[in-house]
Amino acid sequence: MQTILGAGGAIGTQLAKELTAYTKDIKLVSRNPKKVNETDELFSCDLTDKAKVLEAVEGSTIVYLTAGFPYKLKTWKEAWPLVMQNTIDACKVHGSKLVFIDNIYMYDPSKLSFMTEDTPINPSSKKGKVREQIARMILDEVKAGNLNALIARSADFYGPAINNSLLLEVVFKNLQKGKKANWFCSTDKLHSFTYTPDAAKATAMLGNDDKAYNQVWHLPTAANPLTGKEWIEAFAKEMNVKPKYMVVGKTMIQILGLFNSIMKEFVEMLYQYDRDYVFDSSKFEKAYGFKPTSYLDGIKEVVKAG
Repeated sequence: MQTILGAGGAIGTQLAKELTAYTKDIKLVSRNPKKVNETDELFSCDLTDKAKVLEAVEGSTIVYLTAGFPYKLKTWKEAWPLVMQNTIDACKVHGSKLVFIDNIYMYDPSKLSFMTEDTPINPSSKKGKVREQIARMILDEVKAGNLNALIARSADFYGPAINNSLLLEVVFKNLQKGKKANWFCSTDKLHSFTYTPDAAKATAMLGNDDKAYNQVWHLPTAANPLTGKEWIEAFAKEMNVKPKYMVVGKTMIQILGLFNSIMKEFVEMLYQYDRDYVFDSSKFEKAYGFKPTSYLDGIKEVVKAG
């Protein structure tokens, strides 16, 4: 049995499809799980409930933690350590391997111009400190020999028919509505994005390879990222619309934050847009002979999916 905790998100749904190459026994766990494959087993669970997580993980050889929480610091600080501890404890009790889908919030902001698995951990944001905390919880258990686990890190997501991609919200969907695309801070900076089908496929590959465990991996992400302006122009060209856009600076985000809680929470993360953000996945690509989907091909698939 391979189990996805937090099934149904940008990675969880696609991962469920990819796991069929390795097993027919897949369990999807969330508050309201829905089948992706006909043979999926569904288990309703609040991941903050230790007893229910323990029950959900029972019988699992591999557990994938792909959960996401509302973009609120208070929720992150309360829920993430609890969910991570519940997951680790359940995996230890049942002898399950753990695969955790992570992001790059814990990396040193001065090192974003070329991020590898060895990039220094030195978060400047409060959300980054939460991500550092939960990653260390896994790595400490691995170091102590109590857990077989791996961390699979991704750049910001984009992909067909997903609802939690900032790139799609501020560029694709705005252009789709005949509005100006938005970008933050500077359109001249490079910005990597990880294509969700690639990320899901790679996560399944890592989870099912014993040699991949007890280390950190960057999920496959195309090299030579586009600048903000180039992202907007590429989407506009594929959509056959004019590449109109507006740059939103920190002051404007702070003002919007007075009326919009997500914008208020986003202010501390703006540093990711005022400098180059380049994510390197050559470790995975070399180990598995994997070529990430090009940005232009990814954009075509996003537009095609609508």
